[in-house]
Amino acid sequence: MQGIAAPASGRLLLLAAIVLVGLNLRPFITGIGPLASDIGGQTGLGLQGIALLTLVPMFLMGVLAFAGPSLQARVGARHSIIAALAVLAIASFSRLFVSTGWQMVATAALLGLGAAVVQAMFPGVIKRHFPRHVGVMMGLYSAMLMGGGALGAQLAPLIATAAGDWHAGLAWMALPAVLALWLVARSLPEDKQGRAGANTALAFLRRPRTWLLMACFGLVNGGYSSVVAWLAPFYRDLGWTAAASGSLLAIMAVSQALAALLLPVLAGRREDRRPWLWLTLAMQAIGFAALVLRPEAAPLLWAAVLGAGLGGCFALSMIVALDHLPDPAEAGALSALMQGGGFLLAALPPWIVAVLHDLTGTFAAGWMLHLFCVALVTILYWQVSPAGYARAMGVEPAASRADMADGTCAPEAS
Repeated sequence: MQGIAAPASGRLLLLAAIVLVGLNLRPFITGIGPLASDIGGQTGLGLQGIALLTLVPMFLMGVLAFAGPSLQARVGARHSIIAALAVLAIASFSRLFVSTGWQMVATAALLGLGAAVVQAMFPGVIKRHFPRHVGVMMGLYSAMLMGGGALGAQLAPLIATAAGDWHAGLAWMALPAVLALWLVARSLPEDKQGRAGANTALAFLRRPRTWLLMACFGLVNGGYSSVVAWLAPFYRDLGWTAAASGSLLAIMAVSQALAALLLPVLAGRREDRRPWLWLTLAMQAIGFAALVLRPEAAPLLWAAVLGAGLGGCFALSMIVALDHLPDPAEAGALSALMQGGGFLLAALPPWIVAVLHDLTGTFAAGWMLHLFCVALVTILYWQVSPAGYARAMGVEPAASRADMADGTCAPEAS
């Protein structure tokens, strides 16, 4: 199945939908850290309980991503995304009324469910409707996703302070979810359904390359999930206020967004994305090392460098997965599987960091854990060479990048 460029008349509206959908997929996670002490004080959640508010959504993002190809084959991307955005809106609004720890975890589960479905569907949607600009559009989508994280980190404590209630700092996120739902309903066309997606996904699970992509994606996003969970509490332990620590997290998220937007454009000049991936990993290493050794020396710089490394690596990892296969449905299935295994792996580090904090009394051990993960991913990405994409996935050699940029697809695998 070839990619089909979106009609010019509807492309701008679809572009707006991609932007707004991306903005909705992280605020409910990044808004927790700056309000962690207030949430814990009222609900009774300790550090490990607060970690569940990141762990549970990430876990569900992983589990549901595996179901993405089958869901698209049976229900279709349009209906699945609309339903998922409705869940995001309802779950965010319901946080106005929670009062116990289990209710907070339940809303986190619903939010993770909604985000998981969208994330599983969107890479394939982008490749299908923007076949000539996959790298740029994935960069834009990733940038908006990270930008949404910045909004959550910044607005959650500000709105909570203005309202005098942390519930309001989380419930406002229902508004952009409703607007995104409306835009998707207006702009995303019906997609043809078929059974091939589920069968393709099962075949890909037998490929070692799929598992390698899962591991790299998971280890890097484990760093992201730990940072959004614990960077603000880390600096609050150092005497920062909730608003100041939230601003620091927002700076990190803005840097993520900028890197996610710019690095795919720069990396698009060459077929091999690995040098750019290694650059992002080096930035992550600098950021985590600084949090261990000199956290108060230049916190704004450390947050910006770490954010750029995490955001750039996320966007490039998504593009590398899509690069492996020219067919949008197959590439979307591979991306969904990578996210599935990756988010399952990424769900654990916030809880592990909380346990290490309880054992050592500091977050330093957790940051050192992520330094090790960065080194491991740097080694693993040596194997991800464009020359080996077709062989790794068991398909015929794909068309050149220039042909693919023109919308030409390689022959489908038998």
